[in-house]
Amino acid sequence: MTTYEELRESKIAKLKSIREKGINPFPYQYIRTHLAREIHEKFNSLQNGEETHNTAKVCGKVMSLRGFGKLAFMDVHDDSGKIQVQLKQGNTSDKAFELFPLLDSGDYVAAEGKIIRTQRGELSVLAENIHILSKSIAPMPDKWHGVTDIEARYRQRHLDLAINPDVKKVFVNRAKIIQAVRTVLNNQGFVEVEIPTLQPLYGGANARPFITHSNALDQDLYLNIAPELYLKRLTMGNMEKVYTIGKNFRNEDIDKTHNPEFTTMECYWAYADYNDMMELTEEMYREACIAVHGNETFTYQGKEFDLGQKWERLPMKKAIKKYADLDVEHLTDQQMLDIIAKTGKKMENPKLRGLIINELFEAVAEHHLIQPTHLMDHPYETTPLCKEHRTQKGLIERFESFINGWEMSNAYSELNDPIKQRELLEKQAKEGRAKGEEMPVDDDFLRALEYGMPPTGGLGVGIDRMCMLLLDQPTIRDVLLFPQMRNLK
Repeated sequence: MTTYEELRESKIAKLKSIREKGINPFPYQYIRTHLAREIHEKFNSLQNGEETHNTAKVCGKVMSLRGFGKLAFMDVHDDSGKIQVQLKQGNTSDKAFELFPLLDSGDYVAAEGKIIRTQRGELSVLAENIHILSKSIAPMPDKWHGVTDIEARYRQRHLDLAINPDVKKVFVNRAKIIQAVRTVLNNQGFVEVEIPTLQPLYGGANARPFITHSNALDQDLYLNIAPELYLKRLTMGNMEKVYTIGKNFRNEDIDKTHNPEFTTMECYWAYADYNDMMELTEEMYREACIAVHGNETFTYQGKEFDLGQKWERLPMKKAIKKYADLDVEHLTDQQMLDIIAKTGKKMENPKLRGLIINELFEAVAEHHLIQPTHLMDHPYETTPLCKEHRTQKGLIERFESFINGWEMSNAYSELNDPIKQRELLEKQAKEGRAKGEEMPVDDDFLRALEYGMPPTGGLGVGIDRMCMLLLDQPTIRDVLLFPQMRNLK
């Protein structure tokens, strides 16, 4: 069996032969006239064996070659698809036939000639000439072992994309999803902004940050864990509708739905509340689904979803009652902790009743939220950044959107009382220090809040999970071009 190194040496020898013929194997430019898709669309009606007088210049990556004496074929893939290139004695130049044996899968080539359909029905370019545009020296995986190892696919995404057209389609559709989200926001008058990636303090979420050091400033900086506190400053500055789509970084676990570096959309809407943000969430998901599927329905791992239907709005306590037949109003903290423990989960420092209720929901009800649902009206202890519920004591105006049992978004009627906000953030920091966790208070944010912030609705949507769901991908790594991987030893 030919080894990888033997194949590589063979390709290097071919590279040398090409140069000896006076051909530059790495030219600077090629101007093509047609993409593969354009040829298929325009000449789809050609009959078997029919030739045209139309010529095309095509280029792309060679994925396979076949030679039969006076007849040879190449499958050439460009950004739009595949086109076959045919070399035929009498039609194709002698120089092209001399170059053909020196080509391999993985090379980039160009061909120019008439558009035909072969006797076997393959739409092709009958080449007059072919050109080498880039000679590869590493053998393509299908030549020696294939890209079958899932980790190898993530580590060598360049090969994964070249060999698996479905993978490329995922990332083209990811771009469409993000564009659809942008379009929804832009059409409603939101302004896209950027927030710092390197920050002197971290906040806006309860998460462990990545820490770096600025030599110029001689101080530690933190990679952004959430854009919330910066975006709220803009709302305080009378920018009424703002959003950002960008990376967040959290130095935490990696699993099926979590990556330390992940993409979110976060927006703030002055004079709106969490009810408005529910409507906005639904519109984003509908438009993203339409962008990739053409309608409001999709399938994930065999389950069907219809985003055209109104999403259920379900208070947290009612969700626990609905799915576990438990009434938290008649349960003690210890009883709830015992129920949580029976599910295999364990709470650390279970002191606050609201946090216990939240943990109980996660243990007994969360996985039941398959169809699109806004879980709403959380206990007030679950976040310091949200307004108290206007009619229900002990609750806040917060919702999390769930699909397939996953949290897909998080939103508040934002707290804008500067005195209460300082009190809650300082309390959170104190409790964090008691547990050995450093949770800084952003005094700049709190001072800015004292100048006034209008009633505001805030919303964060996980773009990676949205892409997983709408594109039917089993893990977050499948929608990240370059997911975080452990170094190979």
